[in-house]
Amino acid sequence: MGILDQHKKIETNVTLLLVLSFLVVSIGGMVQIVPLFYLENTIEEVEGVRPYSPLELTGREIYIREGCYVCHSQMIRPMRDEVERYGHYSLAAESMYDHPFQWGSKRTGPDLARVGGRYSDDWHVQHMIAPKSVVPESIMPSYAHLMNREIDGQYIMDLLRAQRRVGVPYTDVMMENARADFLAQANPDADHSGLLERYPGAVTRNFDGQPQLTEMDAIIAYMQMLGTLVDFSTFVPDASR
Repeated sequence: MGILDQHKKIETNVTLLLVLSFLVVSIGGMVQIVPLFYLENTIEEVEGVRPYSPLELTGREIYIREGCYVCHSQMIRPMRDEVERYGHYSLAAESMYDHPFQWGSKRTGPDLARVGGRYSDDWHVQHMIAPKSVVPESIMPSYAHLMNREIDGQYIMDLLRAQRRVGVPYTDVMMENARADFLAQANPDADHSGLLERYPGAVTRNFDGQPQLTEMDAIIAYMQMLGTLVDFSTFVPDASR
């Protein structure tokens, strides 16, 4: 009863309750935050993770502009039902170059963290044009207009420069070749050696089947690389972290 009586004094005294609550929250916050000041990096570096190629980055900007993140998440939680449906749980390193990240909080549609390579380019094109034609129960609107919007990469160097300012490690060589890499990735007849050296694993082909480079090419290039950078057949998590 003695302890309960003391607690009653705290509950009935607004000022004392406020002061003690502030102290508890402050101590809890310090325990979580202070150790971070002594860590050089809070993200485990994983082999294969790289910055987005210019065309992929453009596709990501289109993905954000069109609000795709509202209905699709890009984070697989380490739970059995999610891992069995979507694949290996998401790693922090996989979104270390995302500004902002696309984890999302709602799944009107499926998670897209590992959608890369799961469907053909033709499937993606048809899905964007007429979603119900490939997923009858879909409530996704049509994005057919992306097929008609040509892009030329005029401002791609500015986009890479902005990303570099917030910490994405785009090198001077990447910057100098930004527009050439942008145009080459969706051109099957281009020389892709430099592009692949700078962005290993980048998918190089005509994504929407049209001779001109369009926003559809860019967004499909982006989606086809999601979740493909890390080789999970050899990945071993660092238990010390």
